[in-house]
Amino acid sequence: MLKIKDSSYILLGENMDNSYENTKHEVKIIDRNLIYLSGIDKIISFDSEEFLLESVMGIILLKGENLEIVKLDTHDGVVSIKGVINSMTYDNDKKKESESIIGKLFK
Repeated sequence: MLKIKDSSYILLGENMDNSYENTKHEVKIIDRNLIYLSGIDKIISFDSEEFLLESVMGIILLKGENLEIVKLDTHDGVVSIKGVINSMTYDNDKKKESESIIGKLFK
């Protein structure tokens, strides 16, 4: 299992020249136990109950139980997560959402 300190994040889908090859975003949830996401720019933070992801369509907050990364493809910006999926929400204002959630986490 991939472990990251709270203050770090993983960049996904970024080329050497900082342009994006694939900006398509897809979400597939199977039986609320497995989710496939494409178009993910970075994983901002995660633990077993919450993932905060930046996608080409905005910030995604995924909540659940026993969540863990199954597959991580940094070249194509694809992430697969398993566990009980309780909710998934978007916010189009990437900067505002990431600052407010990160701020809440470190209070």
